[in-house]
Amino acid sequence: MDDEDNEKVLLPQSRLANERLHAMIPGGAHTYAKGDDQYPADLAPVISHGRGAHVWDVDGNRYIEYGSGLRSVSLGHAHPRVVEAVRREVGRGSNFVRPSLVEVEAAERFLATVPTAEMVKFAKNGSDATTAAVRLARAATGRPRVALCAGHPFFSVDDWFIGTTPMSAGVPAAVNELTVAFPYGDLAATQELLTRYQDEVACLILEPATHTEPPPGYLAGLRELADRHGCVLIFDEMITGFRWSEAGAQGLYGVVPDLSTFGKALGNGCAVSALAGRRDLMERGGLRHSGDRVFLLSTTHGAETHSLAAAMAVQAVYVEEGITARLHALGEQLAAGVREAAATMGVGDHVVVRGRASNLVFATLDEDRQPSQRYRTLFLRQLLMGGVLAPSFVVSSALGDADIDHTVDVVAQACAVYRKALEAADPTPWLGGRPVKPVFRRRV
Repeated sequence: MDDEDNEKVLLPQSRLANERLHAMIPGGAHTYAKGDDQYPADLAPVISHGRGAHVWDVDGNRYIEYGSGLRSVSLGHAHPRVVEAVRREVGRGSNFVRPSLVEVEAAERFLATVPTAEMVKFAKNGSDATTAAVRLARAATGRPRVALCAGHPFFSVDDWFIGTTPMSAGVPAAVNELTVAFPYGDLAATQELLTRYQDEVACLILEPATHTEPPPGYLAGLRELADRHGCVLIFDEMITGFRWSEAGAQGLYGVVPDLSTFGKALGNGCAVSALAGRRDLMERGGLRHSGDRVFLLSTTHGAETHSLAAAMAVQAVYVEEGITARLHALGEQLAAGVREAAATMGVGDHVVVRGRASNLVFATLDEDRQPSQRYRTLFLRQLLMGGVLAPSFVVSSALGDADIDHTVDVVAQACAVYRKALEAADPTPWLGGRPVKPVFRRRV
């Protein structure tokens, strides 16, 4: 790739906007995963607007977008039924000094969609919900330790999780010592952990499924272990909720947790999350019990009417239009096309699509078939140059056949460049600058 090629993909307005962002916002974004360090140098578009499966940057370029809103916009941007529901409630007032009837209706709709839960409380983000679940588990069991699933990328911005990451600055060691980890899919190791910390572990918290299906009997085995050791089983369904089934992974696999947390797809981009679970646990955060009160969730904007209206509209669309099945079909179509393109270009062992069809990610492997940020940079750069914005291959239901076809064509072109880099055993000439970096790292 020569200098002329580089000039074709410069984003002058986005570059200026990124400078303005960094001048006022630490990291240049309000979510680390949206930072420009996650994208090739000078190819971090700043978004102007989106509609359906497409977004436009401030330079006027249009992209097919994957992983929309960090997996939250599963129906596509500005979905008409969601927009109408939000518009209707905003015009009636969005926040009051007492609960609104919308809160009742939203709770009824949610519990009908997730029938394994008996009560629900809404919030604005996933971290609030998962931390409330952990606090509730500690209160119910009287135990201090949290056991989380190692290898799952994110649970919360709060200290009980962040202390386990390379970005643990500011988290006291005493807090971090109360979080322990168990490996996904290994019941024997989890049994050993619970025995080692006998009567100390308040909860097991995990994503019930990720890029691999749970081994047969695994979730049921965790359920049995939690019961045997007297700890609370928490499913983080932020991603699996709706994408696996309308009722999440628990609805698909038939294993009922004590508590579960939902978000992302629930609001199609609107800020809403949910903590749901057993009545006897959830009531500890309420007014109809005789024990010590638990400060469960109390957020000023947790019951904004327009966000709850958006959630109800999303659930209605999912059920009425079979959205989960469509996401799977689109993902299967995309995965097949990408795999064929990579294989045809001779890099099928290096550009690897993984995960459930509704939640696809890709791995970029080097000459030794090891994960490589440098090859990821090359791949992302080629995708962006072809009008595909894809930190993952997570689909939205707004994608059409033409979008998938174009994406596969661009992937094929990217794989041709990828092969050249592998043959040279050095992707540097195709990076355009510094490589992308992992979100969780100790130093800038």
